[in-house]
Amino acid sequence: MGIELFIAKRYLASKRKIQFVNIINLISIIGITVGVAALLIILSVFNGFTGIVTSILINFDPHIRITQKGGIENSDYQKTVEVLKQEQLKYAPFISGKAMIISSEKNKVVFVKGVDEKIADVSGLKEKIVLGSFSIDESNDVAKILIGLNLADRLGVVVGDEIDILSPYSIAISPSPLKIPTIMRFKVTGIYESNNKEYDLYYAYIPIKSAQILFATNKITGIDIRAKDISYSEKLKSILQNKLGDKYNIATWYDLHSDLYSMMKVERWVAYILLCLIIIVASFNLIGSLYMTVLEKRRDIGVLQSMGAHKSSIVKIFMFEGILIGLIGNFLGIIIGLILIMLQKEYHIFPLDPTVYIIPAIPVEIHFVDFIVVTFATMLLTIIASYIPAKQASKIIPIETIRWE
Repeated sequence: MGIELFIAKRYLASKRKIQFVNIINLISIIGITVGVAALLIILSVFNGFTGIVTSILINFDPHIRITQKGGIENSDYQKTVEVLKQEQLKYAPFISGKAMIISSEKNKVVFVKGVDEKIADVSGLKEKIVLGSFSIDESNDVAKILIGLNLADRLGVVVGDEIDILSPYSIAISPSPLKIPTIMRFKVTGIYESNNKEYDLYYAYIPIKSAQILFATNKITGIDIRAKDISYSEKLKSILQNKLGDKYNIATWYDLHSDLYSMMKVERWVAYILLCLIIIVASFNLIGSLYMTVLEKRRDIGVLQSMGAHKSSIVKIFMFEGILIGLIGNFLGIIIGLILIMLQKEYHIFPLDPTVYIIPAIPVEIHFVDFIVVTFATMLLTIIASYIPAKQASKIIPIETIRWE
């Protein structure tokens, strides 16, 4: 193997009779370099955005949610609470449903969630209050409500204003032929900003007792849970499922947003495949340059074979030349990619509009596994591209090349 690698290095570094071969080699190296650097940068950007999204979700949402079809009866709730206490978990019951919020200016259909003071233990809602205070008790005549900043802007309300909530649930269970929806009045005591526009526009929080009246139910919709360590969520899900039984639906924070993460994975793979096309084009250039090298070195190949070189040795020479080109392109691509990623991470060379985005610049996050995958994929394409002309070189008949060259 030593002599084959030595010859491959000489071929790669030597001046060519056909100068165009050097240009094609250079184009191949540049193509692989650009492809590798682009892949690493794009994957790091996807990692960065995924990290930002995950951070927003887990700081506001519960780690685990327990629900039951048709709602959880009080007796079942008490049994579930006992299990949660055994596992030393923080929990908060809730009642949720759709309703229409009506202000003096506009109205909006939203998800209304009835909660108690335990919500502060399992959600980041309390820390996200930007106007007013975290207060949802029912000590006064008018119940209190917390709404998102976008919803407050849409309704044209501020802290201290009163709004009405209309629920259609009472219509369905009313025995009276005259169907009248339940309407309750609430006072806005706090406005939150979760950095999630969907939450800030479509979710409102009221006392759980008010939610029971509004939605005409004595059952709770579910129980939100917060684990000590979010990485423990999947294992905890299995433990709770075994203890509580199959009649409960137990979902982790990832399960609650599985559609979002599935979409992000698809986008990541699409970007990966599209950028791999750059490396594939570079591989075609590599095939062309190695074919021209084979034509140029026909006499050398013939001499080597006449001296006893096996066909496999001829294949290895040109395989090694192609692999060396791939390694050079890979190395340069990794260095350039790392430099740009670190510059973005430290100096924000690609900023974002702060009036539109919640982050100052395009986020990047380096995952070592991405470097392994990109390097493996690039070298695999390089090896495949190198084998085609290398195999052709091994088919050269030595006596004919020596006679005519």
